[in-house]
Amino acid sequence: MSQRKFILGIVLAALLGGLVAVGVTHYLGLQSTFAYSSFEEKQQNVQYPNVNFLADTSFAIPDGINFVYAAERVKPGVVFIRSIYDGSRRARSSLLEDFYDYFGERDSERPSRSSGSGVIISADGYIVTNNHVIEEADRIEVTLDDNRFYEAEIVGIDPTTDLALIKIDDRAAPFPFVPFGDSDHVNVGEWVLAVGNPFGTLTSTVTAGIVSAKARNINILHDRDNRQIESFIQTDAAVNQGNSGGALVNLKGELVGINTAIATPTGSYAGYSFAVPVSLVQKVMDDLLEFGSVQRALLGVSIRDVNAQLASERGLDMVSGVFIEGVAQESAAAEAGMEPGDVIVEIDSRAVGNVAELQELVARNRPGDEVKVTFWRKGEFETVYATLRNTMGNTDMVQKPQRIDFEGGIFGDPSPETLEQLSIDGGAQILRLSDGKWKNAGLEEGFIITSIDKSSIKNAKELEEVMLEKQGGILIEGYTAAGEKTFYGFGW
Repeated sequence: MSQRKFILGIVLAALLGGLVAVGVTHYLGLQSTFAYSSFEEKQQNVQYPNVNFLADTSFAIPDGINFVYAAERVKPGVVFIRSIYDGSRRARSSLLEDFYDYFGERDSERPSRSSGSGVIISADGYIVTNNHVIEEADRIEVTLDDNRFYEAEIVGIDPTTDLALIKIDDRAAPFPFVPFGDSDHVNVGEWVLAVGNPFGTLTSTVTAGIVSAKARNINILHDRDNRQIESFIQTDAAVNQGNSGGALVNLKGELVGINTAIATPTGSYAGYSFAVPVSLVQKVMDDLLEFGSVQRALLGVSIRDVNAQLASERGLDMVSGVFIEGVAQESAAAEAGMEPGDVIVEIDSRAVGNVAELQELVARNRPGDEVKVTFWRKGEFETVYATLRNTMGNTDMVQKPQRIDFEGGIFGDPSPETLEQLSIDGGAQILRLSDGKWKNAGLEEGFIITSIDKSSIKNAKELEEVMLEKQGGILIEGYTAAGEKTFYGFGW
């Protein structure tokens, strides 16, 4: 072999090795995103080339007001979502019905399909949207700003904040994503942009407005345990049906909120819109990413806003803050020494003027986190440290629920709250039914199977294991969605 051919061979081998290394690095960089436990880490540790400058958090806007930079930065990361429903299905959730009646977002042949918006928050295809946009959908279709089309799967939902996390196929990654901003530093009077897909046809629409108010509670979310969190950013940016789940951004093109609601007597924009602040969005998305469900932390108090009337009635020295009407036994507040009649004025050194602000600040934490609480009591201010509890009264994390697809039914583990309400220690809940033996036997979605042939069922996986061994007639025992104990006998 000549020296020239030998050198050429070395060069080609080096180039090939370099290409393989780049490919492996790209692959490993992409795969490593799945190990992250927060979306902030995902955004800060992108290990492959960005498809545009959306991930460049060093971006700085020029002097003066200019909407062009933010619009160009954000549009590629906002998607159009269409939720498809089985023609025989009617949404059972009153929350979904309330939202569609309120926003007018349901198509005429309801509930066959509905539409909304979403925001890509990581390069591997995770998308945040509103729960009411995708709730109970049989199929979720996502169209990007550049017209690429994907089907998405639900990672997790949180009806108490009306947020949901969905994901599209990461084999087409990297995707453009919208970087997080800081909703705590968004000021009333500041310019913001709303980006979304109004009316299902006007895709990639950008509107501008100012922040009109913060920590606004408009009483549209409903949770049976009264744990809904409403602390909206109010703006006058035009938001209409189809904008739900879209982005509210600052002039740097940073995400500061998820557009969720409009105040309107007609179903169309009438001057005010409301967005979930990104500080809360990030926490909920991180929980859904890591655990599949939200880790709700509670102080353990019943509360109300302080106003002039309450201050006069109770002899308070202030007309703002959060008045404690009751303290639950063995709660975080009780252990910290808080009492009825105290007025909370700060959480972690952040001023608290009303219930919405308090709920948001507490909801950013997980069970086991410690918060500093400053309150007024009989003319004096006191500060204590409270270790937050979960809904079961301890500091454990709620593990990701199992979902088992078995013989025409999708089963999951009941929530801890449901188990507590029914005074049961386990079961397998029917999340979705299609044609098959379960449906033919008369079982309905929401039913919790607690025993089969007198043998207890603790979770969805156990149900599958037991049923794989069954033949002939079986006896099912459990509870309906309304909490009624019921029996079913049928052939398997």
